[in-house]
Amino acid sequence: MNKKHEILLTILLALFALNSISFYLYFSSSNHHHEAENHRDTTAEDFTGMIPHRGPLLSKPWPIIPSYLPWSLTSSVVPKSCEAYFGNGFKRVADVLPAKAAVRSGSSWFRCHYSGTLRSSVCEGGKIRMDTEKIRMSRGGEKLEDVIGRSEEEEMPEFEDGAFEVEGEGGAKLKRKKLVGEEFLNDFLPAGDVLRHTMRELVRSVVVVGENDFTCQEWVEEPTLLVTRFEYANLFHTVTDWYSAYVSSRVTGLPNRPHLVFVDGHCETQLEETWKAMFSSLRYAKNFSGPVCFRHAIFAPLGYETPLFKGLTEEINCHGASAHDLWQSPDDRKTARLSEFGEMIRAAFGFPVNRHHADKAVSGHNVLFVRREDYLAHPRHKGKVESRLSNEQEVFDALQRWASNHLECKINLINGLFAHMSMKDQVRAIQDASVIIGAHGAGLTHIVSATPNTVILEIISSYFRRPHFQLIAQWKGLEYHAINLDGSYANPEVVTDRLKKIMSRLGC
Repeated sequence: MNKKHEILLTILLALFALNSISFYLYFSSSNHHHEAENHRDTTAEDFTGMIPHRGPLLSKPWPIIPSYLPWSLTSSVVPKSCEAYFGNGFKRVADVLPAKAAVRSGSSWFRCHYSGTLRSSVCEGGKIRMDTEKIRMSRGGEKLEDVIGRSEEEEMPEFEDGAFEVEGEGGAKLKRKKLVGEEFLNDFLPAGDVLRHTMRELVRSVVVVGENDFTCQEWVEEPTLLVTRFEYANLFHTVTDWYSAYVSSRVTGLPNRPHLVFVDGHCETQLEETWKAMFSSLRYAKNFSGPVCFRHAIFAPLGYETPLFKGLTEEINCHGASAHDLWQSPDDRKTARLSEFGEMIRAAFGFPVNRHHADKAVSGHNVLFVRREDYLAHPRHKGKVESRLSNEQEVFDALQRWASNHLECKINLINGLFAHMSMKDQVRAIQDASVIIGAHGAGLTHIVSATPNTVILEIISSYFRRPHFQLIAQWKGLEYHAINLDGSYANPEVVTDRLKKIMSRLGC
């Protein structure tokens, strides 16, 4: 090998080494940046020793989604702003049992994050014991056919004192006492307009005990969300519960998707498919064989306390915007949080979430007609849905004839028989649609998972003139149209004409 070749080889080796170092630095900083974005800072004093991971990690990682913005709880969030409603409004913190003291003593910790805008709290704690013998409710998770006729009262939890316990400082001599009093409950968990506030009642039941009285045979090592559902078979109300659970996970800075425990006795429903996809696992409280202890438990607010529900009775003047635009130019009147949430649902099912994916029109425009069908929703349901569009089949047939004869471009009219589709297939139909049409009904709540360029056309009976889906479209920044009926009959020509105009604007 001559000197010239030796010099060339030396240069090549140096370049290879430099390239390797560059790749290492890039991926290290990228990973650090991703973690910094996805999780709020937690100090060693906060959680060291509180949430040990014993054995292999069983929690699902958070997906990378385009609309994600950091969830850093800061005092700079403006009350009643869009961010306060949809994200980081939980900025007042009450350390009932401080984490720092718990680290030193090995006892429990408990805190609540309060949002003055939503008037509710996300509470969390470490080393918490649940005794299901002191929670009166049905077992939950049964097949619907096995519990026909069961009353709602049997399914909702009633908590005795000591249903939940924490270990306090003071050793074995510590006397049993309530964790919080009425003043704390009124400040951090006000009942408001909720007639039966199960989360307030749960926290009221928490008792502080000494170390000799705090015994556990089963431990849940991974962070776990405790959720109570009310109208668990209705998609709109279930979406409010999904949103509350998602927000609670982000507010408490969980590094992975938490596990779930339903603190209610409802039977199994089709909607549990999405719960299982979004979170790491699912159990019913009464399915534990005895008292169980959680290293880290998070208590999610009721779905009634989310902006999705509160927006029906109070003005939440927010408009959807892209996360990129809000990162560049923050705006108190705009939000990307609902788009982030919709992408979380789609990602949970394994669907692509990049908002710059291929144009929907490549294989023709999908026009999804969301149908209202008779089906058995819960033990007290007779299987009949209320008629919101009395001639729904006639309207669908008219749209089908028009679409099949439309020559300007290909239009695929999708028969959205959601009651007979899996949740994954429902979400797939939503994300693939260019236009979503439907009579006012819970099925339209799926538009939370619609992509940014989707157009919504709602057919509204005069008997059910409510703003649910107009608001969701507004908060996501979707184009929205409504046909307001006089009664429940829709002129098929009017619906077809409105769709023609929408498709024309889509270049079809």
